[in-house]
Amino acid sequence: MEKKAVLLHLVCGVLAVFSVAVVKAEDPYKFYTWTVTYGTRSPLGVPQQVILINGQFPGPRLDVVTNDNIILNLINKLDQPFLLTWNGIKQRKNSWQDGVLGTNCAIPPNSNYTYKFQAKDQIGSFTYFPSTQLHRAAGAFGGINIYERPRIPIPFPNPDGDFSLVVGDWYNTSHKELQQTLDSGKSLPFPAGVLINGQTSNTFSGDQGKTYMFRISNVGLSTSLNFRIQGHSLKLVEVEGSHTIQNTYDSLDVHVGQSVAVLVTLNQPPKDYYIVASTRFTKQVLTATSALHYTNSHTPVSGPVPAGPTYQIHWSVKQARTFRWNLTASAARPNPQGSYHYGKITPTKTILLANSAPMINEKQRYAFNRVSYVNPDTPLKLADYFNISGVYSSDSIQTVPSSGSAFVATPVVPTSLHDFLEIVFQNNENTLQSMHLDGYDFWVVGYGFGEWTPAKRKTYNLVDAVTRHTAQVYPNSWTTILVSLDNQGMWNLRSAIWERQYLGQQFYLRVWNPVRSLYTEYNIPSNALLCGKALGRHPLNDLEFFGV
Repeated sequence: MEKKAVLLHLVCGVLAVFSVAVVKAEDPYKFYTWTVTYGTRSPLGVPQQVILINGQFPGPRLDVVTNDNIILNLINKLDQPFLLTWNGIKQRKNSWQDGVLGTNCAIPPNSNYTYKFQAKDQIGSFTYFPSTQLHRAAGAFGGINIYERPRIPIPFPNPDGDFSLVVGDWYNTSHKELQQTLDSGKSLPFPAGVLINGQTSNTFSGDQGKTYMFRISNVGLSTSLNFRIQGHSLKLVEVEGSHTIQNTYDSLDVHVGQSVAVLVTLNQPPKDYYIVASTRFTKQVLTATSALHYTNSHTPVSGPVPAGPTYQIHWSVKQARTFRWNLTASAARPNPQGSYHYGKITPTKTILLANSAPMINEKQRYAFNRVSYVNPDTPLKLADYFNISGVYSSDSIQTVPSSGSAFVATPVVPTSLHDFLEIVFQNNENTLQSMHLDGYDFWVVGYGFGEWTPAKRKTYNLVDAVTRHTAQVYPNSWTTILVSLDNQGMWNLRSAIWERQYLGQQFYLRVWNPVRSLYTEYNIPSNALLCGKALGRHPLNDLEFFGV
């Protein structure tokens, strides 16, 4: 009894300290109500069903400041369960709010769920989109811009304006038909077009002599894009929350799931200029154009649309290697990015992941290390929390590729809080891959052709590799990332190419600490939706969470 009283005292003390910290921080709260509905739009000139948020296609842009608390009530008026995920938001200590099927029950039709998360220690350009089924093919995506706090310097003058461009490939086919195609064991057809902010044509206006930020995010399903502005240079300043060395480019490749921010100075004669997004590494090139309009212009866009890069893989790899971390710039915190010397840390584990496109039971599937993921009825995070066995396996996926037939499972890779991982993505296919990890950003330390071997470590950039949340892997090539597992939870590692994700190219990292503490992970939200084998379970309050 005495031991229990002491433990209760300690727990209360921890909660008191936590509460005081929250009160003292006074981080602002921002409240939103988003209603998700179907609507009819004609993005490519053909009327089709799309998914709207508050009547908007694409969805509303979220503009927040570092450490803002976001309280967002999502009301699902669709005829299917629905979730949004916050692409690149780290959800510190809070994988409960990640919005993927491994952490959350989908919101039933005519129901709601209130997301509660913080833009903790982040700055930069991000996105949100549906994580359920093929809803992403119908819309409900948008930009998230996290601005710096007062007195936190950024490594460039404040721009005179800020444009967010959500760009992606698009299908005229409904999301339900696309899902039926995948469920039948077939691949998706080639997209019908490319959209910029939900349209094939937009106008962005600015004053001659001024400098504007363009945030470009690829929210498409499958296709890499090249972005360029006729007659204007693109100065890269930020990649998914990472301030970069400010190199200047004529055009930039942006792969599925990625975001970049560039500064564009309107230093040309006053007229209108083409803004172009076109597909990369495709036999048929799809193009969307918009206009950069000088406010003192009386001349519309004219001449041929600026062509994209004629060189393919090698050109793109060479460009990717020029993306470097600005070591002296601060990010969301005042300390320089380069104060964390990632290259001097010895990895605790290496995971070598080979993607593949096997046929299983005569249907197309996708896999990592021969394992093709299937979603269980019970989210993995809930199974973990309630100690429900039989939902996932911790040993089905190996940390190195092996020979044999592919199979379906629900794999989780067990790791420990504060592990430092080396993850090598080995792509032996002839198509470009795009890989994403929730809950983290990571250092992209190497790209190389052919088969990865330990000797390739000599080519790694261990000084100023850029950090980001989504990395491309070129055909018949490898990409290596380093990631510091400082965020406890259940985190989805997946292909950002949605067909591959939907048909199994994903798994979860279980970042675990056996000591339960609010300092490392928050308790289950009081409004958490329960489903599957978690239905009827009793969530623990904070005292029960500590075992009191």
